[in-house]
Amino acid sequence: MNAPLDLDWTTANQRLLVAEFARLRARLGEGELAEAEQQCAQAAQCLPSPAAIDTLATLFELSDFERDLLLLVAGVDMDARLAALCGEAAGQPQRPWASFGLALAVLPEPHWSALTPVAPLRRWRLIEVDEAAGLTAGRLRLDERVLHFIAGLNYLDHRLAALLEALPPAGLMADAHQDIAEQAADQLAEQSGRLPVVMLSGDDPDGQRDVAATLAQTLGVVLFRLRAAEIPAAAHEQASLLSLWQREAALLGAGLLVAQDDAAAAPLARFVAQIDGLVIVSGACAPRIDGASLHFTVDKCDAPGQRRLWQAALGEAADALASTVDSLASQYRLGARHIAATARRIDPADPADPAAAAAMLHRLSRGDGSALSDMAQPIVPRATWDDLMLPEAPRRTLQQIAVHARHRITVHHDWGFAGKGTRGLGIATLFSGDSGTGKTLAAEVLAGELGLALYRIDLSAVISKYIGETEKNLRKVFDAAEDIGALLLFDEADALFGKRSEVKDSHDRYANIEVSYLLQRMEAYRGLAILTTNHKAALDAAFQRRLRFVVHFPYPDAVQREAIWRCIFPAATPLGELDYAKLARLNATGGNIRNIALSAAFLAAEAGTPVSMAHLLRATHLEAAKREKSPTDAETRGWL
Repeated sequence: MNAPLDLDWTTANQRLLVAEFARLRARLGEGELAEAEQQCAQAAQCLPSPAAIDTLATLFELSDFERDLLLLVAGVDMDARLAALCGEAAGQPQRPWASFGLALAVLPEPHWSALTPVAPLRRWRLIEVDEAAGLTAGRLRLDERVLHFIAGLNYLDHRLAALLEALPPAGLMADAHQDIAEQAADQLAEQSGRLPVVMLSGDDPDGQRDVAATLAQTLGVVLFRLRAAEIPAAAHEQASLLSLWQREAALLGAGLLVAQDDAAAAPLARFVAQIDGLVIVSGACAPRIDGASLHFTVDKCDAPGQRRLWQAALGEAADALASTVDSLASQYRLGARHIAATARRIDPADPADPAAAAAMLHRLSRGDGSALSDMAQPIVPRATWDDLMLPEAPRRTLQQIAVHARHRITVHHDWGFAGKGTRGLGIATLFSGDSGTGKTLAAEVLAGELGLALYRIDLSAVISKYIGETEKNLRKVFDAAEDIGALLLFDEADALFGKRSEVKDSHDRYANIEVSYLLQRMEAYRGLAILTTNHKAALDAAFQRRLRFVVHFPYPDAVQREAIWRCIFPAATPLGELDYAKLARLNATGGNIRNIALSAAFLAAEAGTPVSMAHLLRATHLEAAKREKSPTDAETRGWL
């Protein structure tokens, strides 16, 4: 006998099918059965690994009769002569198809239970029955996915392709996330029988996806992701999806990652509880699942972990950007994927301009702020220290705020203060003073100095009359701000951070809950938050302990007012002979002075002349009219 040829699996699988179809034709009276069975045995010897039909039989625990039945139905589609013989054997040549009655008559070791709904052929949707003509006489069809698998083509079922996304291997990963994947793999390896559901909760969805991909890779499983919103609520539709997935999991050696959302929690729980094999659920919170489960929390890294990710992502460029790396790690809470994508914008071998590279890294890390856009107004910081006219004491305090923000990672983590407790690591600051004294301007200066995005919270979008909604909105604000390292500005904060009152009814109780939540969230917030108020006494006293800095913005004196007047006009503004010492006699804040200067500029533009003292006098009266209080003669004497 000749030695078997060294065939590739696809060719050998096709040759086995040809031999198997010849054996079935012999069963129907065409050819010698013994010779056909010998050819099947020889074809099987040439296979480097089990044939597709034998893999199906093993995966779904098919009997020999069920295996032959699958081959018979497949042969009708793949072998025209076998199809014709089936029609002739049934006495209906015009209907060349296989029926269960024919299979019971010609195949060895037949059993009626092969086509019960709970048996593998129908339970896993390998075969479909046209029941209109009866179970035994009805036409049997092979599911297209199964037909292609038997032919040697293994791909995701087209009915699932629109719902499932194949996950690639993880790239850059935090050490903590790698440890979680290894722990989960070790615990699953110790399981016997049905695997427990792996629950990944926390605030890092990309990190959860990477943990899931690494876990699947460790287990040798292909991983697909399904959005929980795509799980149907109807029981029959859910059962159909479940059977399709379970079949795919077996055929592809696949596991499933279900990305959770709040709206689909109930269908998700029912669906996941019925899945065999590797199933992972990810989301902000872990849903309640019946049966065994393993729980892991996957959050974005702390500052030292962020620093290690940046160093790994930047590679050779990390040394040249060391100070920038510390700044990025302390200001932003980013996932590994975001960090890797941002770092790819830098040439690792030659960051030719470190300052430009640092600016770009900060800009990309901040993102577009879309998560804050519904509840906060972005402010582009343009003011500098030169624009801020303050006494020395508050100016030094503001500079100290910048120092604390700049060196957070060193003091909190490198020097160990964060190890003493996680509360109070943020830089909550109160700016108090009359309107127009420079509180918002100071926030701009700090944002520009530290390279932070500045957002002024829109209280109308945050405060809600519905119970619990205000807290939910504030949580979204703080979470989004922490991710992008934003400086949060709560203007007129006494409207939101007011004193808790004595509880007289349910409205008081829930109002106090809102303030209490704010107290806790302010203490836990790791970024820079600035509260401004014109009425410091109106704030709840408990905020005092949670404030890192309190800066009072005094009403400007004559010296400060003169300095404000001298720098209030842009360089391009045409100016006449202005007496800044006389202008400084006007008892006004920086905000009022800016309004007067702007109004005077419009008056001068209308007149087609440079800005003069006459324009400023008229603008001063217009500004005073808003407050229904005219300037005194002493304040404006000598302006004209």
